[in-house]
Amino acid sequence: MLRVTKLTDYATVVLTVLAARPGDVLSAADLAEIAGLETPTVSKLLKPLAQAGLVASLRGAHGGYRLSRDATDITLIEIVEAMEGPLAMTECSQHDSQCGIAEQCGARANWRLINDVVGEALRGVTLAQMLKPPSSPDDAKRRPIAVHVATS
Repeated sequence: MLRVTKLTDYATVVLTVLAARPGDVLSAADLAEIAGLETPTVSKLLKPLAQAGLVASLRGAHGGYRLSRDATDITLIEIVEAMEGPLAMTECSQHDSQCGIAEQCGARANWRLINDVVGEALRGVTLAQMLKPPSSPDDAKRRPIAVHVATS
């Protein structure tokens, strides 16, 4: 089964907390309490999110974290890649693949295509959109995500 790690899922939750409070500066403890997570977990998430430029950290008595830019300008691919590195469904779907059979593999081109489709889907969803839950379970199934696949 393909799924993002718990840390990536939690990072998205923490970022939605910040997105719901634009401009607010929240401590790791505040974020943890609002998100329903443990403070050490939130602290662990904030480092890669800051390194990726998704959150800004502010020092001082009223220090903490806030989004580094508007939630409409942060996409899910940025969050996933901040937490997990470059998107790669398989080893051979990476451009610098270390797979020993990558050059003669008949499945490689299709895995790259699938990788590109997933990447485009993640690029098509913003953090701001993640704040708006579907109004019903049926809406979640029908939520449009624009995906454009280039074929050669």
